Amino acid sequence: MTNLLPSYEKPNAVPVGHMGARVDITERKALSINGWFGVIVIAVSIVAFYVLIRNHDGVVAAIPAVIGAVVFTSLVVVQPGQTRVVRFFGSYVGTVRDTGLSWILPFSDRRNVSIRVRNFETSHLKVNDADGNPVEIASIVVWQVADTSRALFAVDDYLNFIRVQAESALRHVATTRPYDDPTEKGLSLRGSTDIVAEELAKEMAQRVAIAGLEIVEVRISHLAYAPEIAQAMLRRQQANAVVAARSRIVDGAVGMVEMALSRLSERGIVELDEERKAAMVTNLMVVLCGDQPVSPIVNAGTTYS
Repeated sequence: MTNLLPSYEKPNAVPVGHMGARVDITERKALSINGWFGVIVIAVSIVAFYVLIRNHDGVVAAIPAVIGAVVFTSLVVVQPGQTRVVRFFGSYVGTVRDTGLSWILPFSDRRNVSIRVRNFETSHLKVNDADGNPVEIASIVVWQVADTSRALFAVDDYLNFIRVQAESALRHVATTRPYDDPTEKGLSLRGSTDIVAEELAKEMAQRVAIAGLEIVEVRISHLAYAPEIAQAMLRRQQANAVVAARSRIVDGAVGMVEMALSRLSERGIVELDEERKAAMVTNLMVVLCGDQPVSPIVNAGTTYS
């Protein structure tokens, strides 16, 4: 799998909204301590609590109990491929990416954001290609979260955001190329799938960069003419194929006739005047270019009879 855009790039587009405002935030590492230190603090608090309770000092025993409870609520477990986005009374504190048990800022809330590579397939879209022909197209998008803070705070729902932007980019790219190029000299959706997929990946990456998302790979999963014109386009493709095949057959037949006349002349096997050469060319072209096998006629007399 080739990573077309391995690094996160900040878009150069300027907001065109009413106030030109957007969430300008970048992911940073949250302040955290190894969670096992917190476990030790909790264990010490429990021991101190029981000792004070046994000494009938209930008021002082509340202190280690509160400390243990606060530390316990500050512990988080981060699994591989997951992160925790930490907020403290509405303010973004940072993101915990270290896996395992961590001790973070007390009285803060945290949200789990997956940074695993994910993929989805767009719906089958009906668009008009560069020639105005309706086609159906779909793609598979491989992506992941690159900036957890932007994914949560720059857009309302980054899962829905990437789906909508992927379909929008797919529609735009599909309209810039014809479905097929009979000359096979230009770019087309069917003949240049890899190039179209690369252009699509770049455009998608630019659209979703504001949400801190990274496009890993895009591939075309479905491409066909719309049902209402599929039969007509199939007949046109068949006609083009027949014309191309006939053209190659004629080119080959002319070369073979030329070679036969040249060999006969060089070796002096037979001397033919222009009329007999024309007849020979006609017979050879009929034999070489005909659809049905020919039945040879053996001439038992002279050549001029």
